[in-house]
Amino acid sequence: MRRSLKNGLSAVLGAVLAVAGLGTVSLSLSGTSAAAASSAPAASGSGYTWQNVPIVGGGFVPDIVFNPGAQNVVYARTDIGGMYRWNQSSASWTPLLDWVGWNNWNEQGVVSVAADPVQTNRVYAAVGMYTNTWDPNNGAILRSTDQGNTWTATALPFKLGGNMPGRGMGERLMVDPDDDAVLYLGMPSGHGLWKSTDYGATWAQVTAFPNVGNYVQDSTDTTGYLSDDQGVAWVAFDKASGTTGGSGTPTKTIFVGVADLQNTVYESTDGGATWSRVAGQPTGFLAHKGLVDPTGSYLYITTSNKGGPYDGSSGDVWKYAIATGTWTQISPVHSSDTSNDYYGYSGLTIDQQHPNTIMVTGYSSWWPDTYLYRSTDGGATWTNAWSYNGYPTRVDKYTLDVSASPWLSWGNNPSPPEETPKLGWMTEGLAIDPFNSDRMMFGTGATLYGTTNLTAWDSTAATAKVKISVMAQGIEETAVNDLVSPPSGAPLLSALGDVGGFRHTDLTKVPSLMYQSPNWGTSTSLDYAESNPNDVVRVGDGSAATSTSPAVNSAAFSSDDGADWYAASSQPSGVTAGGTVAEAADGSAAVWSPTGAGVNYTTTTGSSWTASTGIPAGAQVRSDRVNPKKFYGFSYATGTFYLSTDGGKTFTASAAANLPSGTAGGAQFHAVPGTEGDLWLAGGSTSGAYGLWHSTDSGATWTKLANVQQADNIGFGAPAPGHTNKALYTIAEIGGVRGIFRSDDYGATWTRINDDQHQWGNIGAAITGDPRVYGRVYVGTNGRGIVYGNLTGSGTSSSSSPSTTPSTTPTTTPSTTPSTTPSTTPSTTPSTSSSSSAPAGACHVTYTKASEWGGGYTANITVANTGATPWTAWTVTWTYPGDQKITNAWNATATQTGAAVSATNMAYNGSVATGSSASFGVQGTWTANDTSPTAFSVNGATCS
Repeated sequence: MRRSLKNGLSAVLGAVLAVAGLGTVSLSLSGTSAAAASSAPAASGSGYTWQNVPIVGGGFVPDIVFNPGAQNVVYARTDIGGMYRWNQSSASWTPLLDWVGWNNWNEQGVVSVAADPVQTNRVYAAVGMYTNTWDPNNGAILRSTDQGNTWTATALPFKLGGNMPGRGMGERLMVDPDDDAVLYLGMPSGHGLWKSTDYGATWAQVTAFPNVGNYVQDSTDTTGYLSDDQGVAWVAFDKASGTTGGSGTPTKTIFVGVADLQNTVYESTDGGATWSRVAGQPTGFLAHKGLVDPTGSYLYITTSNKGGPYDGSSGDVWKYAIATGTWTQISPVHSSDTSNDYYGYSGLTIDQQHPNTIMVTGYSSWWPDTYLYRSTDGGATWTNAWSYNGYPTRVDKYTLDVSASPWLSWGNNPSPPEETPKLGWMTEGLAIDPFNSDRMMFGTGATLYGTTNLTAWDSTAATAKVKISVMAQGIEETAVNDLVSPPSGAPLLSALGDVGGFRHTDLTKVPSLMYQSPNWGTSTSLDYAESNPNDVVRVGDGSAATSTSPAVNSAAFSSDDGADWYAASSQPSGVTAGGTVAEAADGSAAVWSPTGAGVNYTTTTGSSWTASTGIPAGAQVRSDRVNPKKFYGFSYATGTFYLSTDGGKTFTASAAANLPSGTAGGAQFHAVPGTEGDLWLAGGSTSGAYGLWHSTDSGATWTKLANVQQADNIGFGAPAPGHTNKALYTIAEIGGVRGIFRSDDYGATWTRINDDQHQWGNIGAAITGDPRVYGRVYVGTNGRGIVYGNLTGSGTSSSSSPSTTPSTTPTTTPSTTPSTTPSTTPSTTPSTSSSSSAPAGACHVTYTKASEWGGGYTANITVANTGATPWTAWTVTWTYPGDQKITNAWNATATQTGAAVSATNMAYNGSVATGSSASFGVQGTWTANDTSPTAFSVNGATCS
């Protein structure tokens, strides 16, 4: 499925790692950094508990990797949403890369995963999002010795592309089963085959490997996306040719697949010292996958005439007898069968318990369904998951349960032989459990399916059915474009890429369907009438008329809180995509700024549109939340703000200057509910103005907040207890720290509410508070779905950030040079002064265990200033009564000597006024005793 690009991409543009000697062979890179990035069972930190608003799936799962050396150790990779590990006890997946942050967002793109079959706690990931200029960062190899709980990164001297064409091929990264210190990685973009001999810490190019690949999807593409060389696609070891068990003697026979239509398979028989093109191989096709059976008898390959994952109109399946050098075509449908050949093959798996049992997928068959083929005789004969009993009558060998993601029906009611829900499309990932012949999983463009009674396939009984169901629980892979949380009705409405968007009436349940009537692939923006929240408008990527279907306009309206929709009966001329939309405060009008056309307004819910004047095409539009006649616009291209006082008919440019602008970066602005003319604008880039601006006069004048260095979006939620102003939520850099922040005092002070383990890569597109629940915030990610945070019991008070004096002068922004690993280096610790000392009894500390599991825990700590003197810095100390060892902290720098712990504030939360508090969190391990401490000191004084 089509995936979103980085929003505000230029916000992280910096110096891309320049490596001298890139063209030389045998370049070796040392490990660049260690990332103490963990994935705790409970996503809790900074006084907040974080979780996904469930959709379950929503994007492409290119592959599933079972560790052949350890039962139930399974990984799934996604193209832009990170990597997951299977939890057998809960039959769900745990995200492993949520620590990826703003500056290294590209590491949420996972090119390949390799599981060590010898030291089975070891796992590796090759990461990077794009190989062209869309991604400013180079790729990296992540390596873990605890099944992905923590990672260390090695930088690569070039880019990798988890969201590039050909991303379903692989696996490109593999561990030698006979010497697990050895790994190979196939590279794109002409960089060839690379090797590590020290568990992935350093890498060098295999100079003897003769072919870097030459296949590109479209050589005329000037963006570099479709014209990139898809490179070296997979590595397969013939384990039987070596000495098993990680003996330190590398496997002798290795096969490598290359994206080259004439030379797609290579072989080494001397442990990688020399390589040669395998003689007699098929030509005219790309080998998407290659596997050697466990006996070492055959290499199997699946091929397509295209790189995928969308394209492919022909293909074959072959097996190669390693001992004799003989190729045999074993395609379920041969490419020469022109009446039935219209798709390529990709998914490939071998039953390790029964080496003659293999399965393949016809990944690029979109209609009437994908193909899943199974053979129990080495490819001599095949059966499909479904077949015809006189066209178009279809007989399925399976049942399909989508109750975990009921929206997979898409609301369709197709004619036979098409069914809904489908088995899928883009089915490049396919794997049989090496320990259990009855368990199989396969990825699609929208979810991950699986079964635990696979061998029922082989029964001749008509009643025998393979029970296939959604196995994507825990995987949240949508790209979020917009979020709104109205004051009544459903708590959350979303605009999403690929799957349109959802109305969540319950934040713990998956909706039955995405938006219908119309059901676009992508929604880009939505809004509601503040005084009548039942009135909702959304816009997205409609479609032009074809010979078989009418046009679908790109705007839609609802009068029942988004439950039901009707498409606008007209739209402005030239519309090519959704753009942004705004609804008048009373629902009397809507203003739309679509892609491909100018700004227009309607007072007839889309039956007619009239061009607005005084505002340029492409401007972002919003409505005032009180005055129904007021609409606003902002052109980032020129940094100009616009106001309409006549319902969007005419706009006037504001005289305000020094707002963010340019071709790099971007901006988001929003109007505050309940106060006319109250606006906040976040955005910019490191090459110009960057930060957060506030206007109280409908955009005539703006004040830039001095205590916010960078900001990329802003949202509002219910006020804090005792406050009347809305709580502010921003995705920003404050006090030199990137994160999600909340302000209860309208921007005077800020508290970081996420932590380094919960960053979710690119999160700039959408954020909003909940107007009904103080502290609740919804955040849109670009591949990890919708996450939301709730206050825990110990973190309801806000802490202060350094400067609180607004300034209209842009602040200097720090360098955004990309990093390949999340930084765990603490900020500079503020020095304590006499004014910060707490007299005995002038502080109170609450220690709350947020989560606990076998051998691990997280805890939230709140330190309150109950004295008469403000603090400019604080250090909290305690002694553990148990055997806990802290491994990580957020919103504080924690050190431990024996059982004694000292936690010191960060640069942005050291100031704590009288009657206020600050919150931080820790994560650690324990063996026999996780008893919580009960005695604390702050700045050397005992707390009451």
